[in-house]
Amino acid sequence: MNDIKKSLDRFLEGQGKNKGRKADERYASFDFCYNHFYSFYKEKRLSELADGKNLQTSCLQIGFYLASWGMMRGSSFLLEKSVRNYKSLIVAISKMNPKLWEIDVENYNEENISFLLNCKQQIVSALGKENKPSDTLITKIMLGVFANVPAFDQYFRKSFGVHSFNKKSLLKIKNFYEENNEVFNLFKIHTFDFLTAEETNIVYTKAKLIDMSGFMDGQ
Repeated sequence: MNDIKKSLDRFLEGQGKNKGRKADERYASFDFCYNHFYSFYKEKRLSELADGKNLQTSCLQIGFYLASWGMMRGSSFLLEKSVRNYKSLIVAISKMNPKLWEIDVENYNEENISFLLNCKQQIVSALGKENKPSDTLITKIMLGVFANVPAFDQYFRKSFGVHSFNKKSLLKIKNFYEENNEVFNLFKIHTFDFLTAEETNIVYTKAKLIDMSGFMDGQ
């Protein structure tokens, strides 16, 4: 439990070149992306994510978040795409079940896991099956939009000993949370507002906290 707290504290405080969770630093890219999509869910305006007024902004939000979190490098197919490439993804998100914003680690039951895995398939279709989007990319999108799953990057997979985004790994994450919920409940982190850099009333989910813990521990 102490190791989890240390990992979360290191994420918040920063180390090396990274200065931690501040409004102008890298980690806040999640805040601004999540704030954008969550606000449309909260206001029951999901269909408007993809309308003429908001489509470009929605594409830019998800695109910069993914770039900031390392998905525009190496052999990633996204490296060869413009921000307009996310149009199909945003349209798909705008039609998804609002329940996806209500799922968190503590309620990973049969029904909700089915919702999450169905969301995965919708994202694969939107990005193009021919591009073979990885579980890392898919879960980073789900984290940035819904904050309902951790991102399955190399550090998280190493920390948790999971390889694929599936029912078995989600249940393992749920069990981990249940065994350590006391330490996760110590942390109540509010997202930053883009314009003011002040905290909003939007709080990090447990899935996001577990993502942070696994990311730091895996390094």
